[in-house]
Amino acid sequence: MRGALFIVLGLCAACARESSEDLLDGLGGNAGFGGAGALDGGVGAGGSGGGAGTDGGLVIDSAAPDAPFDPDAACATTTEKATPEFLPVDIIWAVDNSTSMQPAIDEVTKGLNAFAALIASKSLDYRVIMLSLRSKTNPVTVQGSSRYAVCIPPPLAGDANCGNSARFFQSSIDIRSTQPLEQILGTLGQTAGYQQGEEKGGEPWQAQLRPSASKTFVVVSDDNSRLAAADFESFPGGKNPFNSLTLPPGILDPSWGGLFTGYVFDGLYGWGSTSSPSIKCQYPGGSSPPSSGPTYTELVTKTGGVRAQICSGASAWGPFFNDVAQAVTQNTKLSCALSLPAPSVGTLDPNKVNVGIVTSAGNSTLPKVANAAACGGGGGWHYDNDAAPSKVILCPASCAAAEQAGIKSGGVEIAVQFGCATVVR
Repeated sequence: MRGALFIVLGLCAACARESSEDLLDGLGGNAGFGGAGALDGGVGAGGSGGGAGTDGGLVIDSAAPDAPFDPDAACATTTEKATPEFLPVDIIWAVDNSTSMQPAIDEVTKGLNAFAALIASKSLDYRVIMLSLRSKTNPVTVQGSSRYAVCIPPPLAGDANCGNSARFFQSSIDIRSTQPLEQILGTLGQTAGYQQGEEKGGEPWQAQLRPSASKTFVVVSDDNSRLAAADFESFPGGKNPFNSLTLPPGILDPSWGGLFTGYVFDGLYGWGSTSSPSIKCQYPGGSSPPSSGPTYTELVTKTGGVRAQICSGASAWGPFFNDVAQAVTQNTKLSCALSLPAPSVGTLDPNKVNVGIVTSAGNSTLPKVANAAACGGGGGWHYDNDAAPSKVILCPASCAAAEQAGIKSGGVEIAVQFGCATVVR
C-alpha cells in the first residue's frame, strides 16, 4: 500500500508541437495523458463521477474535454515524484470489565503496545482510544461489584500509571457486559447518565476524534449487546430503551456531521459458527460464554470488519491484533490533496497545469474546476489557492475513482503536467 506514488511531469514551454499520440510515445507507452475517452479500456471519461466502466476500465468524469492540451504547446517532459499522504486513523476499543473477562483483558494489556507498533510501521498517523475501567491493580470494587480493569503500559500510555499520551486516551468507563454499544454512544455524547462521575459514564472522549480520520471500533466482550446494531447506527436520540438514561443519536445520524462515515467494526467475542450467528464458541473445558454476540456479528459483517473467538484464549490474540491492524490499514483513506512542487524546468504558471490519472491500461485527463463547490458529483480538480497554489486537490469523485482503481497499491498514479494550457470544465 505504501508504494503508491504521485507522478509530477514538468513540461517545457519551447518545444515542437506534438500530437497526443506522439506524446504517449515520447513518455513510453501509457505514461502520458490521453484524450477524454478511455484509452485501451483504461481510465477515461464516460460517466458521472468515478466508477467501474462497462468495458472493465474506470470511468473518471463525463465532462472531460476532447482536447487535453493547448495545440500550440510544446511538451518535452521532465519527471518528479512525490509521496502521497494518508489520512489519520482513530481506533476505539471498548473492553467489557466483567471479572469473567480477566484472561481477555490480560491479553489486551500485554498486546496493545505491539498492536500500536504494527499500525505505526505502516507510517500511519494513529490514535488509540480505550473505553474501559482504568486501574493499575485488579480486581477492583465498583458500586459493590467486583470488576476487572484495564491499564495499558508505556510507551503507548503516557506513564506507568496508565496515563494518556499523544497517541493514547483512556476514558475510565465501567463497561457492562451487555451495554458496550450504549456506553459508547452515551459517553460519546456525554448524555444524562453517561457523564464523568456517573455510574455508567466516563471522561469525555469525542474531542479525541479527528474529523478527517477513518474510524474503527473494536469491542471485546463475552456477552451480547442489548442495543440493536441498527440503533447503534441510527437511534434518533432520546430515552435509552432499557433504562431511564438518555442516549444521543446513533453514529451515522447526520447530527455527527459524517464523523463515522465508512467506519469499520471489529470484535473478539463469543461467536462459534460462520454460518449461524446464534452458535456460541466453546472454551477448552467445554463451557461457553454467555452469548454468541449476534449483534456484533451483524456489525462486523455489515462493515467488513474482522473478528476472533474469545474461547480461543491467548492463541487468538496475535492473529486478531494483526487482522485488526490490516483492516485499519485497508480502511485508511488517501488524502485528495497533492502538494504542488515547483517545476524543475521554467517557472510555475498556474494557468498551464494539467492533472491526469495514469494506469498501465490507459490514461485520462481531469478538467480543472473553479473550487470544491464546483466539483458537484463529477470529477476534476482545483487549487487550494488560485492566486498562489501550493496543492492540487482532486474532486471527491476523482479521488474515490483513483483509490478504487488501486492508487494505494501503486497500480494507479496521478500525473501533474506543467506547461500546457489548463483544461477546464
